[in-house]
Amino acid sequence: MPNLLNELLFLFQRLNWLSVLDLGLVTLIFFAILMLVRDTQAIVLLRGVILLVILLSLLTSMVNVPAFSWLVRTTLPALLFAIPVIFAPEIRRGLERIGRAGSSSVPWGQTVGDQKAIQQSINAVVSASTRLSARQHGALIILQRNDNLQEYVRTGVSLNASVTPELLLQVFYPNTPLHDGAVIIAGSRLLAAACVMPLSASGILNRSLERQMGLRHRAALGISEASDAIAVVVSEETGSISIAHAGRMIRRLDSERLENILLAFYRPPEIPNNLVSIFRRIFNRPEPKKRQED
Repeated sequence: MPNLLNELLFLFQRLNWLSVLDLGLVTLIFFAILMLVRDTQAIVLLRGVILLVILLSLLTSMVNVPAFSWLVRTTLPALLFAIPVIFAPEIRRGLERIGRAGSSSVPWGQTVGDQKAIQQSINAVVSASTRLSARQHGALIILQRNDNLQEYVRTGVSLNASVTPELLLQVFYPNTPLHDGAVIIAGSRLLAAACVMPLSASGILNRSLERQMGLRHRAALGISEASDAIAVVVSEETGSISIAHAGRMIRRLDSERLENILLAFYRPPEIPNNLVSIFRRIFNRPEPKKRQED
């Protein structure tokens, strides 16, 4: 014990600001890795790998076993090369999120016509979801944002039709040719129906106490993990409406709350008043005069 305390004291005496920065960067990397694999099946595998490495390190340091120590030193580099293969889906998802970080958060442009098309599509989705929920007809509606979903559009039946509540009700009517799968909406157009979505590998649904969350909910989470799209799900068993985005799901929505959430996703960013004043001065546009009170 005294030797251990002396060694710890020696380490603290050698610390400087560069060492603290070095430790902070290593901690940040490990934290980022843990955040990437959070709520996925890979977290269980990662726990097993960490536990195995700790046990092997303790065993080789406390017991003099030369042959076993040589085996551990030989196999650990191979394990490091295997980690990118094991965690390939999580690494890909993390890189996609980093790539989307600098993109605009408002799709389909900023013109008045685009905003009107978005409003009409949201109204149609909300109306159809409410009526499907009342009839307990299952549905999966994908709203495209910045990420292109053409690879998923090609898996379904091309429609390229205007988005209306009646069309969505007809698509998801039970036992019709297009009811099984997802519809993909971009702007005011319904691009395709009966599309195949990637299933989520997340452990969120596995931990749920409710059993009404089936393949539609897994597909909704899957497309929200693979892209920045918004997925609206109507449960066939209970009729409850859910929305999935960025690997997270909000459940038991009514029509008003669903509409507010969708509008919040597509609302244009507000420009600060001081920036507006600067641009007006640059382009020699006078600021509007305030109304005088009568």
